[in-house]
Amino acid sequence: MIEMEDTPDLVDPLVIAAFEGWNDAADAASSVVDHLMEVWNARVIAAVDPEEFYDFQVNRPVVGTDDHGHRRLTWPSTQIAVASPPDLDRDVILIRGIEPNMRWRQFCAELLAACDELGGELVVTLAALLADTPHTRPIPVTGTATEPELVDRLRLEQSTYEGPTGIVGVFQDACARLDIPAVSYWAAVPHYVAQPPCPKATLALLSQLEDLLEVSIPLDDLAEDAKAWERGVDDLAEEDEDVADYVRSLEETRDTADLPEASGEAIAREFERYLKRRGDDGPSAPPQPGAPA
Repeated sequence: MIEMEDTPDLVDPLVIAAFEGWNDAADAASSVVDHLMEVWNARVIAAVDPEEFYDFQVNRPVVGTDDHGHRRLTWPSTQIAVASPPDLDRDVILIRGIEPNMRWRQFCAELLAACDELGGELVVTLAALLADTPHTRPIPVTGTATEPELVDRLRLEQSTYEGPTGIVGVFQDACARLDIPAVSYWAAVPHYVAQPPCPKATLALLSQLEDLLEVSIPLDDLAEDAKAWERGVDDLAEEDEDVADYVRSLEETRDTADLPEASGEAIAREFERYLKRRGDDGPSAPPQPGAPA
């Protein structure tokens, strides 16, 4: 069992989880939880015992020096943290770890038991995969849910995927078996720039969380990092004509597929998000010509 520090009763806590590994292309999903832990001042209250779940020849401990100059070993593990976002009327449980090498069912059972002890009522898993999508377009994010009511309310879909899965799929299945409502968001990272980080994909997942929580999340430098990442990939593509041609073909395919999605409803959602963020920074700017009112 996971031993946790004493924690005051949480208010209607939501669980947000991400795991490094097969379900975390370009570290896009785990970077979301890293970002949330920083901007929400999360406090780590527990960690999974790595002896039970990790092969240390695959996920090796790291040696380094701490702030006091002492040599320390850091073991691969999964941590649980809690946060009270200032603009949210509920608390958040954050799970950030590494896909285990063994005993996946026990791993999920222990994490969900800890979440249940803390009062977690809804689980949101974040993930990322490599896909044939151009870096010059918005990062596609797909969402699935375990319950029809969530599917309808959040305008998601029930997954029809068949094939190998990772710890995110197993974790969501464990939620379903325990009748714990669960949502999963997946960002599609351009496969030709798979090297982490991918701040644009991290930003796309954060936007989905903003919609789910109906709150603006501080972005710090993430938006600028995403723009710089896109400019860097542009420069690399320009150096190779074959890559540039390939990107253009992906753009054409994506633009054709997205035409039906360019609806007034989609534009209105983006403008609403813009106004919310402007409201956090100061007085809202008046709508620009052509913008939905």
